[in-house]
Order: sequence, then C-alpha cells, then structure tokens
Amino acid sequence: MTMLQQTLQTAPKHMRSGNRAWRKLKANKSAVVGLVIIVFFVTLAVIAPLLPIADPMATSWSAIRKAPSAAHWLGTDDIGRDILSRMIWGARASLMAGVFSVGIAVAIGVPLGLMSGYFGGWVDMIISRVTEAFLAMPFLIMAIALAAFLGPSLFNAMIAIGLSAMPLFVRLTRGQVLSVKTEDYVEGARSIGLGHYQIITRYILPNVFSPLLVQASLTIATAIIAEASLSFLGLGQQPPAPSWGSMLNVAKNFLSQAPWMAMWPGAAIFLVVIGFNLLGDGLRDALDPREA
Repeated sequence: MTMLQQTLQTAPKHMRSGNRAWRKLKANKSAVVGLVIIVFFVTLAVIAPLLPIADPMATSWSAIRKAPSAAHWLGTDDIGRDILSRMIWGARASLMAGVFSVGIAVAIGVPLGLMSGYFGGWVDMIISRVTEAFLAMPFLIMAIALAAFLGPSLFNAMIAIGLSAMPLFVRLTRGQVLSVKTEDYVEGARSIGLGHYQIITRYILPNVFSPLLVQASLTIATAIIAEASLSFLGLGQQPPAPSWGSMLNVAKNFLSQAPWMAMWPGAAIFLVVIGFNLLGDGLRDALDPREA
C-alpha cells in the first residue's frame, strides 16, 4: 500500500512544475509580446463603457468618410460613425466570440474525448466515427453552414464556431488519455478501488490539461478569424452593433474612397491573431516536460 501511495503522489507533477513553466514563459520574448497584445485589447474591451469616446452607433451626416483627424483619430465610416469607438466596442464582440466559441468546444469536446479514450470499446468507436465525420468537413465551411442554418446573429455564430472546433478537442483529448491511462499511477489508482470518475478527474484530466490549454489558446485565434469571416458574410454580428468583421463588410465597398475603414479593423484582427498564436507557441514550449 505504501508503494501505491507513493506512486499516486507522483501524479500531479503539474502542480510542482507550475513555477518553472511560468519562468520559461516569461523568458520567451515572443510569448510575452503576444501576452501584451492580448492584455491590451482585452483591457480596451473591458473598459470600453468607461472611456470618453463617441457613441459607436451615433451617425453624423456632416462627417461621412472623413479621414483620420484630431476630431476622429481613426476617421469615420460611410454614415459618419467614429471608427475608433467602433473599433473598441467591436473588440468586445470579436474577443467574446473567440473565447466563448472555444469554451463551447472545450465543454463538449473534452468530456467526449475523456470518455472515448478512457472507456474504449463501443463508446470509443461511436465517438471516434462521429468525430471523423466532422473532421472530414473544412472548419470554416462547417461554421458557415451551421451559422446559416441557425440564423444570423453573434450568439448563433459563436455556437457554430464552437461546434465546428469541437472535434479538434475530442481527438486531442482522446489521444492524450490513451497515453496517460496506462501510466503506473493510474493503474495504482484502479488497484486501490477508486472509481472511474475519481480516476478521470484526479489523475487523468490534470495530466492532459497542458496540451488542451495550448490548443485552446491557438483555437481562440482561429475562432476570431472565423467570427470575422461570418460577420463579413452577414452571418455574425448584425448592424448597427460593431464587430471587426462587420466593419470590414461595410469597408469593402469604399476601399478606394476611404481605405482607413478597412485598414484599422484588419490590423486589429491581425494583431490579436498574432498575439494568441505567439502566446500559444510560448505555452507549448513552457509546458513541454521534455524541455529543460
């Protein structure tokens, strides 16, 4: 019994390696840059109601498609709305879509992947076949199809993106569980009579958390692009509420007359996606147990 207890105590290594991973992440300059970019845009989105900026939906027929100036730092759009305020408020929709879409994918995909990898047999066969059917369809095509079926709105777009990203987490979780469930500490937990729920939550899930966290950070970037694409097609955030994708949808008609209408939301999408990708790469290096 003593040896079994010692084996089980070696399982939660992630708790002891947390400080080391944080030090490695801070030492990674590209990951720090990505984190700074993300924190900047998240802060803007959170404090948007407190900022002394114009109403993002207020129109002005005397300020239609005005170039950036002291009055409008990023210019105005086709009906005189301030682009800076719409950019800041649009960050709320775009970031929320990325985070909540991935949250939906994780909430559905991780439990299914745990069941598939842990129990095996007919459970694994059914979940794996359905997952493979979803993976056979391109991510963005499936998101567009689901969003069109559910109806155009930001909430429906988040559901569509989350369901489209869910198979990635099923497959990743299943693969990680298959490698972890044969470890000595899991076998030791079974030998002392722990139930399936306890083994999964206490010994398997904590040890597959790191790759899931990395995948989630990278998928948020993909989800933000997907939300922008759906809004560009009229299937996401609906006018007059701002989002970066819907701003690009309007701006495409005025590229020659007012290029700033497309430049700023395009740059914001680019920076946020780069930020999440840099952070995801940094997390992957910091959480990799094979790295010194």
